[in-house]
Amino acid sequence: MRDIESRYLHRLSEMFPTIAATSTEIINLQAILSLPKGTEHFLTDIHGEDEAFAHVLKNGSGAVRRKVQEVFGNTLSAKDMQSLATLIYYPKEKIEQIKKQEVHIEDWYKITLYRLVKVCKAASSKYTRSKVRKALPKDFAYIIDELINERADDGDKDSYYNEIVCSIIKVGRAEEFIVAMGELIQRLVVDHLHIVGDIYDRGPGPHKIMDKLMEYHSVDIQWGNHDVLWMGAAAGQLGCITNVIRICARYGNLDLLEDCYGINLLPLATYALNTYKDDPCTCFQLKGEPLINAEEQELNIKMHKAISILQFKVEGQTIKERPEYKMADRNLLESVNYEEGTITLRGEKYDLLDANFPTIDPKNPNLLTKEEVDILNRLEQGFLNCEKLQKHMRFLLNKGGLYKVYNNNLLFHGCVPLAKDGSLKEIEIYGQTYKGKALYEALEVYVRKGFFALNDEERQRGKDLMWYIWLHENSPLFGKDKMATFERYFIAEEITHKETKNPYYEYINQEETANMILDEFGLITKEAHIVNGHVPVKSKKGESPLKSNGKVLVIDGGFSKAYQKETGIAGYTLIYNSYGLILVSHDPFESKESAIEKESDIHSETIVVKRTKERKRVGDTDVGKELLGQIVDLEKLLDAYRNGTIIERG
Repeated sequence: MRDIESRYLHRLSEMFPTIAATSTEIINLQAILSLPKGTEHFLTDIHGEDEAFAHVLKNGSGAVRRKVQEVFGNTLSAKDMQSLATLIYYPKEKIEQIKKQEVHIEDWYKITLYRLVKVCKAASSKYTRSKVRKALPKDFAYIIDELINERADDGDKDSYYNEIVCSIIKVGRAEEFIVAMGELIQRLVVDHLHIVGDIYDRGPGPHKIMDKLMEYHSVDIQWGNHDVLWMGAAAGQLGCITNVIRICARYGNLDLLEDCYGINLLPLATYALNTYKDDPCTCFQLKGEPLINAEEQELNIKMHKAISILQFKVEGQTIKERPEYKMADRNLLESVNYEEGTITLRGEKYDLLDANFPTIDPKNPNLLTKEEVDILNRLEQGFLNCEKLQKHMRFLLNKGGLYKVYNNNLLFHGCVPLAKDGSLKEIEIYGQTYKGKALYEALEVYVRKGFFALNDEERQRGKDLMWYIWLHENSPLFGKDKMATFERYFIAEEITHKETKNPYYEYINQEETANMILDEFGLITKEAHIVNGHVPVKSKKGESPLKSNGKVLVIDGGFSKAYQKETGIAGYTLIYNSYGLILVSHDPFESKESAIEKESDIHSETIVVKRTKERKRVGDTDVGKELLGQIVDLEKLLDAYRNGTIIERG
């Protein structure tokens, strides 16, 4: 026996010290392989819409309702099934509503408890008892375990189970038990959650989304460009910090930074009011319908302009400090004629809509004033020292990455950069050339260096590369020739606003391109799919989320309210269960109150992308491959016990 294998088996024998223990574990793992594959739930481009996110998480994009229909489809009306589903989503709130309506509340408790037990039994059937027990709420673990493992043919125990239910009601614990059952069903119907990028920006509640994700039982995250922007800000990169604040100002969400993350914006507010006191800042009106009063709105607009100018200055400095980024044409403050109030872009001269730049030195446009340096230093320290923000970003680092291969699906947020001929584009990062999978991996390494590298130069490279990932044409998370922020603010001609997409977005409609990308990431192309977001699917214009003969699923359909007029829906989500892939489109989410009162749901339509001939089992998944590897190791340990190489410890 080789030394390394011998040491490993001796270490394994500490966990399984006897032939009996080893054999039992092999039998257990073999049994798990035959269970149905757990349900995966995919969401992307949430953009701070925390209430809609929470609802979709609670209903599992229809998974809860499908489970209710599976159990009661032949015995309950559609209305009763929807009421039961709503109770599972919002048990506390729904109980309060029911108590006002029901005369015989104890009868309702009893009927409801039996129904929830049946749904819970169905939801738990694809897991081992051990896994289900770990998910059980502490206060009711024993009781729920007894009820959901009741055998339908065991008449001798009927009175026992009836007495349990009656006792729950008698001791006044029915409501708590219903809440616990609802939350357990939510937990069981989805085995694993994938977030395919862009938790942050636009909507008001990304911090609430992050808190929910940190409590979720099983999740991975593929970073979006907006997420990496916030990561860069948390690492102290000034271009990222100013972009984050600008976007919050633009959507009337500055309270997210002040109240939720505790970042002091008072110096910036004071500076903005003094600098742009008599400036209407017409080009910096807010987007959407922010819930702020007129005075706050005026302050926001002035802060919006102030931080935008600071952003263009610090970005101009980064562009000069990083000539390897080849972004000289985006150092736009140096392209402005401040006397004429014009700018020259690609040989064309345009009038500026706003030519009031009191803090800019025309001879050195990117130079920061002493007051601006002080403000930026304070903001940098605010982001670096915000405990909650750092906690959220560490979670993104621990649970996330730029791409993921999972159960023969390739998940990423934006695009795989392609050259004009459709081949993988070669991109230089700090003197090294990468393409395809290697590009993703190199960029991810630098993101982590931006937080953890001990070498100051390497750490700064990582921080600056997060800004690069946010807006560079060669970034797989952005994938356009430029981010036309300056042009949209200051130039009327819409031709300057156009952001040309990477050839990926044209070629990905061809199946051979999808297969080429899947092959690049080591997937079996016949069965594999690409799942990504980033660019909203304009459903109302007839655009389909399915591309390349169903090989590619673009599931950004407008979760963010800012996009819903353009897309016509409120987003796509994807379910991958043991029967296949189901794409779910959603109607706009009205409110939590409406969902409870009207028992409305935002799920509107499903598309069966792929249905398997045979139900997929755990043995067909990545987890199954890991379990098979464990079985092989345990069989080697068993052989070692039986041939005397390792002695039992029992």
